[in-house]
Amino acid sequence: MPQLYFLCTGNSCRSQMAEGFARQMAPQDWRIASAGVEQHGLNPLAVKVMAERGVDISQHQSKLIDNDYLQHSDMVVTLCGDARDKCPMTPPTVVKRHWPLPDPAQATGSDEEVLAVFRQVRDDIEGRVKDLIQTLS
Repeated sequence: MPQLYFLCTGNSCRSQMAEGFARQMAPQDWRIASAGVEQHGLNPLAVKVMAERGVDISQHQSKLIDNDYLQHSDMVVTLCGDARDKCPMTPPTVVKRHWPLPDPAQATGSDEEVLAVFRQVRDDIEGRVKDLIQTLS
């Protein structure tokens, strides 16, 4: 039973979306979680754009990295440079992947322009998670 961990800076957008897609796509017996090097709270726009894909992350909570979960993960995916750089050491058996994605929470412009950035990042994450699940299955 694979154990995946998605990490980002504040566990508010990118890692939450990755966790949501992975939970939807992976076999039921997989252990999947997300966390951040900080806690920023769940971004409501991440919830909104995930709902557009039929994935409900509204009950997710922003969490800090759990070192025990990290040490026992099969794969850790960092979704930003901050998480990659600040991620605690892991045993050599833990496979690490890095997806350098822009932070949609930093998007500026009109409401529609900001939502467009969230959707673009969501779609990128969806494709990456799909490929990851297929590779590990």
